[in-house]
Amino acid sequence: MRNVLVLGGTLEASALARALAERGERAVLSYAGRVAQPKAQPIAVRVGGFGGVNGLVRHLREEQVTHVVDATHPFAARMSANAVAACAECGLPLLALTRPGWQAGPGDRWQPVPDLPAAVAALKGPPRRVMLALGRMHLSAFAAQPQHHYILRLVDLPELRPPLPQHTVIVSRGPFDLEGDIALLRAQRVDILVCKNAGGTGAEAKLHAARELELPIVMVARPPLPARQEATRVAEVLLWLEAAHHAPASRGAERGV
Repeated sequence: MRNVLVLGGTLEASALARALAERGERAVLSYAGRVAQPKAQPIAVRVGGFGGVNGLVRHLREEQVTHVVDATHPFAARMSANAVAACAECGLPLLALTRPGWQAGPGDRWQPVPDLPAAVAALKGPPRRVMLALGRMHLSAFAAQPQHHYILRLVDLPELRPPLPQHTVIVSRGPFDLEGDIALLRAQRVDILVCKNAGGTGAEAKLHAARELELPIVMVARPPLPARQEATRVAEVLLWLEAAHHAPASRGAERGV
């Protein structure tokens, strides 16, 4: 019987968990533990890191995992790299359930930057009201630009005060809609947004809201990831599970399905 480990934390991971539950698959959804109250799931859940590649290898062997699906956030580069290395060492099939990245369209005012330090540097200049749609892990980097008032939309109220002299915290969990994000940007008098190119639909509304209000966006590019087999829909993952049950693990080095 298959035993599937889903590396989660995304809407896609939750959708896959529902599909696996409906099929009666033996599966576990693993969270990194960065959200205080993750959404309830219809399959077993574990919370916390594995302890690097070696820890993940140990977990895969001890739990007799047969298939791994990496449905982590597109910016969870370390976890994704660890999954590739651990599955290669264990000879297990690995598939990434990914989101296509966002693309700028007519009317968008994007400033693409390669990484977080470049996003911080892009905020040099006079004081503005800056919305950081980045999650809580990267807030401290923006203390290097203390002249701005930062609007922080977070899933949980931070345990410690963000290290930003001027800020407003808004606790809210997506998915968000266009009307709500337009209202938020107007109410907070946002001048510019900073966000990661996460892709997907759950957080896309802020891009359309910024376009509607003609606001600029500093868009952080996705980090490089090792070669791996990828899918963009839950249905593809289910088909892969059937095929991968008898396929050699070397197929995991290919891209596409």
